[in-house]
Amino acid sequence: MNILAMVQARVSSSRLPGKVLMPILGTPMLLQQIKRLKASQLIDHLVVVTSTDVSDDPLVELMENADIAYFRGSLDNVLDRFYQAALLYRPKHVVRVTGDCPVIDPFIVDDVIGVHLKDGNDYTTNALVPSFPDGLDVEIMTFDALHKAWEKSRLPSEKEHVTYFIQKHPDLFLLKNVVSKKDLSFLRWTVDEPEDFDLISEFYKELYSAKPDFSMTDILGLLESRPELRFLNTHFERNEGLDKSLQEDADFLKRQGNNEK
Repeated sequence: MNILAMVQARVSSSRLPGKVLMPILGTPMLLQQIKRLKASQLIDHLVVVTSTDVSDDPLVELMENADIAYFRGSLDNVLDRFYQAALLYRPKHVVRVTGDCPVIDPFIVDDVIGVHLKDGNDYTTNALVPSFPDGLDVEIMTFDALHKAWEKSRLPSEKEHVTYFIQKHPDLFLLKNVVSKKDLSFLRWTVDEPEDFDLISEFYKELYSAKPDFSMTDILGLLESRPELRFLNTHFERNEGLDKSLQEDADFLKRQGNNEK
């Protein structure tokens, strides 16, 4: 297998529990996202990567009923969960997306994958320096890079955020960031808060019936005609979860220091 897409998803979200199962036009949000990812021309196979925690049983049931491959691993050590899932398939490259991005654009996904393959990078993304709307993030890495990150990661942030170790080590990995022609990083199209879900639901309500595979360009066109939607949820901070993990790193290092005295 050349390219495996792995969708990180769980039910026990701290800010909006059960969001991946919440219906958009009658279909669970995660299934809407997977449908869009399957429109990619470059992804060979897709697997949902969730946890062994009982809270994720409903998600697994949904995947089984929809005949979608899944893997269950550690709830907190997401890096290990990803690595163990990838180990079953041993692809050359792993695409990572999170399950809270129901308007992810398969054309952008393929563009990032294409740059990765053309340049021979270890890791390619459009989110190292964000320029696309939050919610259109995609990452692709070699299996070897994922393996090395799994071997070397020690800090809580590196284990919770799958690619954080890779991003921090341009000395070990060849990194590339794909940039949008226009800076749209102020737009928020991910789902972490009720306002996020309301906005995404509006996108689907307005665009899906005429064009089920609506793109980033189509959403931007909708925002031109309905500018009141543009800032409905932009007061929320991007990458809030990482900031929390970095505080956990500080606590971890402090404990390590105390243990060595």
